[in-house]
Amino acid sequence: MRMASLLKRGFEEEGYAVDVAGTGPEAVWLGTEYEYAAIILDVLLPELDGFSVCRKLREANRWSPVIMLSALDAVEERVRGLDAGADDYLTKPFSFAELSARLRALVRRGAGKRPPTLVVGDLVLDPADRSVRRSEVEIALSPKEFSLLELFMRHPGELLTRARILEQVWDFAFDGTSNVVDQYVAYLRRKIDYPFGRSDLETVRGVGYRLRRAG
Repeated sequence: MRMASLLKRGFEEEGYAVDVAGTGPEAVWLGTEYEYAAIILDVLLPELDGFSVCRKLREANRWSPVIMLSALDAVEERVRGLDAGADDYLTKPFSFAELSARLRALVRRGAGKRPPTLVVGDLVLDPADRSVRRSEVEIALSPKEFSLLELFMRHPGELLTRARILEQVWDFAFDGTSNVVDQYVAYLRRKIDYPFGRSDLETVRGVGYRLRRAG
């Protein structure tokens, strides 16, 4: 709890109102009872780890941005955290200045107004209820798959580099050598393209990806 106390004091000095949960179940309770501008979540919480807490919050339709903190720097651990629904991942030890900057970025991103629906051809994404349909068929996506598809649908026909995707979907949680973007594009294709006999998510070799415009 020492780190939590230090972070609480630091963020309160920056003008934030801060709640601290001492256990995983308490974090789930707070996260479902209150709407937070952002959540900082340690992986090593007592009783219920941070991965499970994040997953339970997303299952409860709580979409406050989450920064996951961990002493583990392996790519597999980062992917696990992001797959649980986290928006960013920071490895210990870290500087308070970096954590604060990442928090501000997530708060800014979460505060923006979103259109009621995004439509590209027969693909429809509703940010309000986190639903996706193609040809009126519901498609189940993980939180990170949803965020990635939302980015593509906000920029139809536009080439998005891997660096830009990492910046906007993962908030610099990975360096340029990571293949997490390629992995998640593959996951998306298996859900929104292949079952419908489509190939709308295009690879631009060596650069990035593009979602074809309708027609």
